[in-house]
Amino acid sequence: MNRRKFLQGISTAVVVFNTKSVLATDLSIFENKKPVLRFAVASDFHYAQPKTAYQEMLDTALSHIRATHAADPFEFCVFNGDLVHDDISHIPTLKTTFDQLPFKYFVTQGNHDTATKEEWESGWQSPLNFDHVIGNNVLLFATTSNKQGKYLPPDIDWLTKKFEEHKNAKHIFLFIHIPPIKWTANGIDSPEFQSLVKKQKNLKAVFHGHEHDQDGIKWQDNIPYIFDSHIGGNWGTSYRGYRIVELYKNGSMLTYIMNPTEKINVANI
Repeated sequence: MNRRKFLQGISTAVVVFNTKSVLATDLSIFENKKPVLRFAVASDFHYAQPKTAYQEMLDTALSHIRATHAADPFEFCVFNGDLVHDDISHIPTLKTTFDQLPFKYFVTQGNHDTATKEEWESGWQSPLNFDHVIGNNVLLFATTSNKQGKYLPPDIDWLTKKFEEHKNAKHIFLFIHIPPIKWTANGIDSPEFQSLVKKQKNLKAVFHGHEHDQDGIKWQDNIPYIFDSHIGGNWGTSYRGYRIVELYKNGSMLTYIMNPTEKINVANI
């Protein structure tokens, strides 16, 4: 699908220009431009949650994500926490399913992914906290919970080390399940995290799951904190969706929600 036709399918979106967001109804400026990085973010599958159609919700979501990738490929997808629901014996089933996807994926731990460090790394073959470099861009992934399902801020020492290590990167994207700013009922307040990230001039965005009823963007210290609805579970937005993010050469970022078949406005900024 060409860029013009694809972008015409978006009724409204939020465009982030160098830490400023504008509500854009005219996306013609993107029609002839190819993003330098395009990815998807989905969270809160809650696989195996009792009294929910979790298998159907998983299959439906992955079908839609596959279709979006087929129409306009993205480089990777992040599954940002609460992948299973309080029973890590289902991780192998979910991993086998994700391994069949036609794109690279990354996972983070949420509070319902009740695993120790060893259990998580054995099940997913992935560290709890890790980084991934794509050209001049860096992805950081960090846990915000533990075996007991406690709400935690990310590891500040680890983040401090990684921010220093990647201080010359053009952009850093941080993926953590639980928001460490008390905007919402299920968020937490971590002044130490907030103090650390506001010093990072190349931190482009922070991505969260956890809050199923949040599908917009919140701002603090010129940093966008971006939510993505939910895939599974028994509460949240009326639809079950995921997010697409496109980064352009000039540093602008186009992002929107798929709800899951229509491209919709992400937030009121």
